[in-house]
Amino acid sequence: MTLIEQTELLKKKSYSLSAVPAGARNKALEAVSAALRSRKTEILRSNADDLAAAEENELGGSLLKRLGLTEAKIEQMADGLDALASLDDPLGRRSLHRELDEGLELMRVSVPIGLIGVIFESRPDALVQIAGLCLKSGNSVILKGGSEALHTNRKLAEVIQKAVADSSEDCSGSMLLVESREDIAELLKLDQYIDLMIPRGSNQLVKYIMENTKIPVMGHADGICHMYADAGCDVEQSLELIRDSKCQYPAVCNAIETLLVHEDAAGSIIPRLPGLMPEVEIRGDESVCGMIDVKAASDEDWDTEYNDYILSVKIIDSLEAAADFINEH
Repeated sequence: MTLIEQTELLKKKSYSLSAVPAGARNKALEAVSAALRSRKTEILRSNADDLAAAEENELGGSLLKRLGLTEAKIEQMADGLDALASLDDPLGRRSLHRELDEGLELMRVSVPIGLIGVIFESRPDALVQIAGLCLKSGNSVILKGGSEALHTNRKLAEVIQKAVADSSEDCSGSMLLVESREDIAELLKLDQYIDLMIPRGSNQLVKYIMENTKIPVMGHADGICHMYADAGCDVEQSLELIRDSKCQYPAVCNAIETLLVHEDAAGSIIPRLPGLMPEVEIRGDESVCGMIDVKAASDEDWDTEYNDYILSVKIIDSLEAAADFINEH
């Protein structure tokens, strides 16, 4: 069966899936959660194959961090699906009700989008999250993961599809995993079937998708997160927050990339950063470089999402200046 034929079937499936009761959708989510736990050995074995290939190809440390799965991560994925199943049904919610005339009422009610295409990079746990959210909201989905996670994505898709089919015939057949770059180019042409494209990855990926399809795209920009330590802040608490926000998981999009420090707090915070985060490469503005021996930050650094153990640091003279800097970058 061709990709176009498969996509057409998924579009048709989206119509019937939109009418599946919440109980059946939740039961399918719980079945996937149980399957992840019972088949974690297979999943980890597939993930080990991807990690071995990534190391052989000398992929960066941050990419390896996002790619790798552990028993704890699989448990978190399963817990996430259980939590999703326990939430109220997002469908059928009335957010507007207005009487336009006698016997004529206008209502706005939440319904599924239809068939969603999601293209994502690196993180195989994203496949589980996306599949779960689409199932909960009654949407069919086409998934395209990064080639570096090929074996893991295949195994996760197999686990999900079997668990859903075994638990609910009405929900089965609502997900498709595609693998090649050629598939992406083909999918971007199928605006008659796909209702929404969601690229989840680099800014370069998002721009490519937006520029090469007529399908509505839900895009995003780089995740350049800032932390600001104001004058009079609790220094010890601020240092704990800085370390946690940078080092706990630097490969994700909500890790901080830039630290702004008020000049009145700089003397208490800046000199302690190298000892606080010895694994982090600090890049500072002229004032920071005058206080500690670090690499000077370039103009490009303030606009870079590192996803790595690198942090740009700047001294600011006011809260307003910090807000202006964050809005600019």
